[in-house]
Amino acid sequence: MNEPTYLIVIGTSAGGMPALTELVSQLSHTLPAAVMVVQHLAPDSSGIHLVNRLANHTDLYCHLASPELPIENGHLYLAPADRHLLVRDGRMLVTKGPRENHYRPAADALFRSAAAAYGSRVIGVVLTGMLHDGTSGLEFVKRCGGLAVVQDPHEAEFSSMPESALRNVDIDYVVPLHELGPLLTRLVNQPIRDPKPVPEDIKMEAAIAERVVGTITEVDKLGTLVAMTCPDCGGNLWQVKHGKLLRYRCHTGHAFSADALLKNHQETLEETLWVALRMMEERKNLLTSMAVRGEGAWSIQQEERTEEIKKHINRLREFLLNGMPSSTPAETTPDEG
Repeated sequence: MNEPTYLIVIGTSAGGMPALTELVSQLSHTLPAAVMVVQHLAPDSSGIHLVNRLANHTDLYCHLASPELPIENGHLYLAPADRHLLVRDGRMLVTKGPRENHYRPAADALFRSAAAAYGSRVIGVVLTGMLHDGTSGLEFVKRCGGLAVVQDPHEAEFSSMPESALRNVDIDYVVPLHELGPLLTRLVNQPIRDPKPVPEDIKMEAAIAERVVGTITEVDKLGTLVAMTCPDCGGNLWQVKHGKLLRYRCHTGHAFSADALLKNHQETLEETLWVALRMMEERKNLLTSMAVRGEGAWSIQQEERTEEIKKHINRLREFLLNGMPSSTPAETTPDEG
């Protein structure tokens, strides 16, 4: 087996396929590194079409990742839809473990696993995409002695993922796409960086991901129990105490950056307020009907209550339409053509 000298791990989301095709066109099968890619996909997507599309733009050997497939120099591996891609003992694991930041596959899961297995021989790359996946992953890579690279957000089709990484992690290189391939080629042809001990918390989180689920005892070692619940399973959340980035996870394996958790709370609050608005509209309609059928003082009382609830409805509607922060547009499923 041609075991890789370096491991290049790439995370991307919205706008990712055009960016990936441009990047891989700059890489050769003589690269002394393996390339592993997480592109956010709809659960029913067929990743093989994306693999074929990438293969048409590069002479890297391109594969859809599968369990126990060996990791080799000059090969590219794409995470399948609705599966995490992990690394262990020179081979890959493909699991349906808990989502991280609501994603499966998640760049954070791949980056952490790679960092635990390859340490300073990992180069993490975040390309175009929305929200925050990959930010925690780059911190894992850096803490294990690897390098962190992001696409210049000014040229990214969707700048959120690169910007999140830049805000939260000490990034080594920020480059436009047309310079990224030559940069990676140069980096993997340099002498291997001195190894750095892999922190125990990263080893533990990587092991939990491989087993799909952890234990409360294990998660207690990683963080502190907080008065919040996991938005995915309703279980308790622990605030992770390691690294600079504020993160949370539950014992079943769901993991979130603070930004991702905050966005989830905002969306839940907004949904709750829309439900409240609907119920107030129904109450107003009922009071109006009661006032029409009533007589005298009783009818006047219902009309007054109706006018009062109208004021509350108008205030709530105005807040929802103008006061709530605008929602991020939904990510699009990559074109598989």
